[in-house]
Amino acid sequence: MKKYLILILVILLVGCQPHDELPDKLTSVEIQEYEGEKLDSVEDFRENSIKGPQYIDVETYKLKITGLVEEEKEYTYDEVLENKKYEKVVQLDCVEGWSAKILWEGVLFKDIVKNVVIKENANTVIFHAEDGYTTSFPIEYLFDNDIMVADKMNGVMLPEKRGFPFQLIAESKWGYKWIKWITEIEFSDDEDYEGYWERRGYSNTGNLDEEFYE
Repeated sequence: MKKYLILILVILLVGCQPHDELPDKLTSVEIQEYEGEKLDSVEDFRENSIKGPQYIDVETYKLKITGLVEEEKEYTYDEVLENKKYEKVVQLDCVEGWSAKILWEGVLFKDIVKNVVIKENANTVIFHAEDGYTTSFPIEYLFDNDIMVADKMNGVMLPEKRGFPFQLIAESKWGYKWIKWITEIEFSDDEDYEGYWERRGYSNTGNLDEEFYE
């Protein structure tokens, strides 16, 4: 009996010792349905970027705010995500004829620039991407709507091929306005600025209820 009591005591003592190894993290599972609405997969996209997927080191990443501002700023990945997070199901419609309905999660554009003093003559916002891609929007579109800069889709971190670390969720716009791999937000007074596809004949407004090719 004494032998068994000693054995139990040893087991209890060993079980109470702190473990040196932390538990392994499991890969996040993609959400397939949200509030009864079926979602498309993060894989339901065609690779149509101008230079292929970009691979950004989050440790050195900086989101630059430039142009017609009183003081240019830079934010790290973590600093961008210190803003309040939101989620919303939005469908991306590509001019190639396919679409994908995704639960996006991220922060609002207007929250990212809330501490930026924008000059009065700024009327346009130009987004720049790691691969040199650009596109632009009237400043009112971004401030009058809850336009999101997303870091997650369907509950998982934005995959690199989908635009990590940030993709713009340009609601009511064709997919070529949904810029990926965002590295810079520039305030401008050039209302006629044309981005990558816009210079190649695509509509500068990019509105879904309009023809995308002019």
